[in-house]
Amino acid sequence: MPALSPTMTTGNIASWKKAEGDAIAAGDIIAEIETDKATMEWEAQDEGVLAKIVVQAGARDVPVGTPVAIVVDEASDVAAFANYEAGSAATSSSSSNAAAAAPAAPASSSPPSSSLSNFPPHTLMGLPALSPTMAAGNIASWKKKAGDSVSAGDVLAEVETDKATMEWEAQDDGVIAKILVEAGVSDVPVGTPVAVVVDDEGLVGAFAGYTAADAAAKEGGSAAAAAAPAAAAAVAAAPVSAPSSVSSAPRATATLAAGPRVIASPYAKKLAADAGVSLVGVPGTGPAGRVVAADVAALLASGGGAKVSSASPTSSSAAVEIGTEYETFSDVPHSQIRRVTASRLLQSKQQVPHYYLTVDVRLDALLETRARLNEARAAMGKKGDEGPAKLSVNDFVLKAAALALKAVPGVNAAWSADFTRVFKNVDINVAVQAPSGLMVPLLIDADKAGLGEISAKVRALAAAARDGNLKPEQMASGTFTVSNLGMFGVEQFAAIVNPPQAAILAVGGARPVLVPSKSSGDANEDGGPGFEAATVLSATLSCDHRVVDGAMGAQWLQAFKRFMEQPLTMLL
Repeated sequence: MPALSPTMTTGNIASWKKAEGDAIAAGDIIAEIETDKATMEWEAQDEGVLAKIVVQAGARDVPVGTPVAIVVDEASDVAAFANYEAGSAATSSSSSNAAAAAPAAPASSSPPSSSLSNFPPHTLMGLPALSPTMAAGNIASWKKKAGDSVSAGDVLAEVETDKATMEWEAQDDGVIAKILVEAGVSDVPVGTPVAVVVDDEGLVGAFAGYTAADAAAKEGGSAAAAAAPAAAAAVAAAPVSAPSSVSSAPRATATLAAGPRVIASPYAKKLAADAGVSLVGVPGTGPAGRVVAADVAALLASGGGAKVSSASPTSSSAAVEIGTEYETFSDVPHSQIRRVTASRLLQSKQQVPHYYLTVDVRLDALLETRARLNEARAAMGKKGDEGPAKLSVNDFVLKAAALALKAVPGVNAAWSADFTRVFKNVDINVAVQAPSGLMVPLLIDADKAGLGEISAKVRALAAAARDGNLKPEQMASGTFTVSNLGMFGVEQFAAIVNPPQAAILAVGGARPVLVPSKSSGDANEDGGPGFEAATVLSATLSCDHRVVDGAMGAQWLQAFKRFMEQPLTMLL
């Protein structure tokens, strides 16, 4: 199975376009594959004869790299593979027999049925990956219970992923026999068995005593792996207190570690941290015994003060202070989205060598073009209708960015340890602020879409993101990201690269400025060049220097600026 999109890990074989015994030439369509992006044609790269179709049409969730067909050089060799079985293909490709023998059953959702000695035939449903970057999820609620019938398309549960709270839909028919991981359990690894499904409602009672250990035994897992979900369920069953709000202590200090409370000025804390000493037990000369900078200086001059361990600061007797000394506060638990976003951004900033390029883009021609197009779009509406939504400046930004990626394809790329992958498709993630955190829904084939189509799609994606209704395919990783904070009054900022992408564009708001006039009629009294009013926005390109050199980044910004300042070129 080939990878027909940058984020594809599995695919569904929609149909075969070649039969066993057919000759194949380079460029011929072998099959139609349903990827995470769309149904795409799989083209042959070499000549040969199709000897055996190992995985039939209709197979779903076939992992990339799984042997799906056998090709030989000569037609006379086809007969030798008449009795070839999938297990042999698995052996020859160094993949597992299970992957080749049952490609339609992904490990993360529905492993093939097999019966233990004391249980009827059943299927384990593992927690699926509902986003490309999801490694674990929180089961917010179950929509089905033990004994309920399930049809393909039914919503089984709501799962909080690293992107949003999403609905998990059933892929097959059956009956829920046992829920293994109850609602409320957090950080359930993808693939963990969370429910048991049987074919007949009469078999449900046989699974009353079914446990996570039985599930692990069915999958050949270890006792430790079996105990993990059960332990998680036990933790989830314990009462969880709501975020507390402190209102009575006027000088409370929040801490991340146990130990005596220290009341000190921010500067005193900094001096102590820089010196690697603890302020626990240090007498303060400030108001109400507060430790001030002079107290720290005296402590250091005397050579006193307990040293704070740098290896494990939270395990020392000194408190790790995170709050304020004066105001009340409340602790808001991190959502799954917030935790994953924080982890990925930290990783990006630490591992990706960032640099930044900024240009000012004059918008006068674009604003005039936008006004004319919006007038034309309004006139297209039926009488009494408002007509299509107005085009925004951001719609032009996305289109210009997409065309610039086609003009300078080296920026439309990703870094790998052994190679740089340059994408042919232009799929742009659009940063959207949602109640649960930052989300980046995907605008597919942005270079091929018109301004009106971009406007409609982005509005729909933004609304779905804010409502928490994005589908997994709308959350996939694209080839480039655009973040626009202009609507918040931000004039300029630099964004963090979204790996594995090589660049991200940060767009500020439009602002009026004076620029040198090109018209001789605007000359000043001394005959020198005059000035004219213009509308300008700043655009900053953050680049991964491993992939995008400075000159390439500058070329991309030049192309982006050209499209923005000559908007009619986007319509060609």
